[in-house]
Amino acid sequence: MDTLPTPAPAAAPDGAAGTPGLDALVEERLARLDLATKVRLLQGETNWRVFAAPDAGLRQVVTSDGPVGVRGEAWDERDIGLNLPSPTALAATWDEDLVERLGLLLAGESRRKGVDVLLAPTVNLHRSPLGGRHFECFSEDPLLTARVGSAFVRGVQAGGVAATVKHYVANDSETDRMTVDVRMDERTLREVYLAPFEHIVAAARPWAVMASYNKVDGVTLTESDLLAEPLKGEWGFDGLVMSDWTAVRSTAESARAALDLAMPGPTGPWGDALLAAVQAGEVPQDAIDEKVRRILVLAARVGALDGVAPAVPPADPALLPLPDAPAVRAAARAAAAQGMVLVRNEGLLPLDGPALARVAVIGPNAAQARTQGGGSATVYPPHTVAPLDGLRAALGDGVEVVHAPGVRTRDVVAYAEPALVRDPVSGEPGVRVTYVGADGADLASEHRRFGRIGWGDPGLEHDAATARIEALLTPEVAGAWQVAAGGLGRHRLEVDGAVAVETEVVVPDGGEPDFVHFVTPPQAATTVTLEAGREVRVVLHVDPLRMNGALCVAELCVEPPVPDPVAGLEEAAALAASSDVAVVVVGTTAAVESEGFDRTSLDLPGAQDELVRRVVAANPRTVVVVNAGAPVLLPWRDEVPAVLLGWFGGQEFGDALADVLLGRREPGGRLPTTWPVAQEDCPVLSTTPVDGVLEYSEGLLLGYRAWAHQGSDGGPAPAYWFGHGLGYTTWEHTGVQVVTPDAEGPSTYLRARVQVRNSGARSGRTVVQAYLSRPDSAVARPPLWLAGFAAVEAGPGEEVEVDVVLAPRAFEHWDAATHRWVVEPGDFVLSVGPSSADRPLTAAVPVTG
Repeated sequence: MDTLPTPAPAAAPDGAAGTPGLDALVEERLARLDLATKVRLLQGETNWRVFAAPDAGLRQVVTSDGPVGVRGEAWDERDIGLNLPSPTALAATWDEDLVERLGLLLAGESRRKGVDVLLAPTVNLHRSPLGGRHFECFSEDPLLTARVGSAFVRGVQAGGVAATVKHYVANDSETDRMTVDVRMDERTLREVYLAPFEHIVAAARPWAVMASYNKVDGVTLTESDLLAEPLKGEWGFDGLVMSDWTAVRSTAESARAALDLAMPGPTGPWGDALLAAVQAGEVPQDAIDEKVRRILVLAARVGALDGVAPAVPPADPALLPLPDAPAVRAAARAAAAQGMVLVRNEGLLPLDGPALARVAVIGPNAAQARTQGGGSATVYPPHTVAPLDGLRAALGDGVEVVHAPGVRTRDVVAYAEPALVRDPVSGEPGVRVTYVGADGADLASEHRRFGRIGWGDPGLEHDAATARIEALLTPEVAGAWQVAAGGLGRHRLEVDGAVAVETEVVVPDGGEPDFVHFVTPPQAATTVTLEAGREVRVVLHVDPLRMNGALCVAELCVEPPVPDPVAGLEEAAALAASSDVAVVVVGTTAAVESEGFDRTSLDLPGAQDELVRRVVAANPRTVVVVNAGAPVLLPWRDEVPAVLLGWFGGQEFGDALADVLLGRREPGGRLPTTWPVAQEDCPVLSTTPVDGVLEYSEGLLLGYRAWAHQGSDGGPAPAYWFGHGLGYTTWEHTGVQVVTPDAEGPSTYLRARVQVRNSGARSGRTVVQAYLSRPDSAVARPPLWLAGFAAVEAGPGEEVEVDVVLAPRAFEHWDAATHRWVVEPGDFVLSVGPSSADRPLTAAVPVTG
């Protein structure tokens, strides 16, 4: 299949494709079920599946993690899937049409894998740049998050798959995420943290919402009244509310709340305990019936309820494009380029390809693309295009492209990769995994590409008690090779029959196993002296410690001898000096940015800052590409002529990067979050609870709002403001007029009509951003807030006009005394420009109460 589908109009909101009588049909199916069956439906049957009820015509409903792809039910690298750029990159496009098309692509991936419910998008906010899951969220701004999130939901559901908006609510950091009590005032909750959810419910009508782990104002979200009001009541959300995985910690309390589905299963606090609670009168049966109704409606929408037409006609999975199909690759490549943000360019970019004879591509992220962060968002792409590969392909045989990593950024041993090891049975690149029963007998054996295996649901891995991971290693260089056993549990690692490691790997702080230990498992490491060219057999015997009774991971880790750090820097500088241009790719990894923990530092790991300085000193024609999902510090940013933020660029990152560096595509991105100069400058930073409480004491002042407030008091400014981004042309904002709803046209919203001119020499795209402020307000407000945006394209010298819609909510504030939205009459100031810090056009907007 060489072309991609286009999103169809959204399905009718009241049921599956507007099916007449859906309510009556659901009631009829509900009446077929006895109480025990109803209760059973409310807790997952497995990690990823919801129980079937044949008597009601309900098949199993299958869920899968997102949001950069669709992993499916297993943590298995053989089950490949599309790897899109990180959500920060998608938000950086400020392009709702693009995101909607990508959402539809993910719906196709879901259907191809038999998935009904995609656990995405994540619409929590970038409150602190230290947030570990920053890369998985869109933005620091509620409106940008809401609009991009709505587009994502529309695209996914246009493909007949349920989108799950998460994590409701204020799950904006990872430290103590299971227990943290987030405290904020009511106005902040409504105007900032609930705002994206409210907008998406109204604009995209999602079919599912996920309740988060944390507490808000002392109440765990899975037990919170916030699930009923405002979500289901005031906002009219008609979909399913599920828990985050293991987020339900009570029986009666959570069941009396407006939570519909406890995941995962089959064990948990509902099940038999909930049935007993209903029979004892602790939970009303009406509450159970309402939860089952919502499960049946979700099933009807995704085509899991017999006799009901789904919201979207099902696609034939055999006709859906694979993740390495040309059209899919082209879409992922275009999206990666569109999200790249050029934050500095002193005339170096775009590079003149025909004038280049030798290019140095340097850095730890240059030869191995970092395409995603860690955690439940992990997918296994069919390939990844590294920056080195992308530039070599784009420049062709006529240009010499040389490479040096320069520095090492990891402080742990990487799990074995196909380039290093081979399966001792099949001879294929990779490892051999054998699953072993409790009696010591081998149950099954299989080839795996990597030295990392993870399993979840009992039965998926042959009910194994232990496992054995084996590989043949032929060292290319002699010396002290690093080997390690990763994962919690008892391990014995042998090299050619000799025991190298025999130990029990435990939780480092003595606590209980958590998801963080699955994502970034602790390891026991050592070195072994190996001869170049002499093959050795490496065997890891694993008796794993399972998390939640099922989930566990084991890693056979192997790496060559660690290079001398001084020699690495010298080699990089020498290559740069002998080249026409140097491209330095710095960044983070999935071990630095991940679900399960927050960062403690915004510094680039390792000696990457020193690497940049050495390279630019050797060759002033240096461009630095930042391959990270979230802000990092760039202390050398004014010493290099060009800085390009590439984010975690997805599977086609390297080709997209080459397109941008060589000017075949314009870097289309604008910052979705503010990047600081120094960590201590950040007005909102802490993610660490104090006595279990995390105070959002900054109130409405987060992101660029906080930076603007700090600057008004003489505080430090950021390195790059929210909304900032350069292209390969220049723009002038020449005029703005406020158009009232009754002035012309059918729009019921106030609009800012903006004129912009492309003042450069090539065609381009810019994002017109409209902000509001109210300097004389009687109500405490941020110095400014985003009220609307629109993208425009124009040729050289061309002037174009665009309408930026200003929704009524942009002028409203939440009145905690009356618990409602109100408008303060008077003049608001509208300011328009290319970023939150550059707003050359202003206009007064009179508003009546």
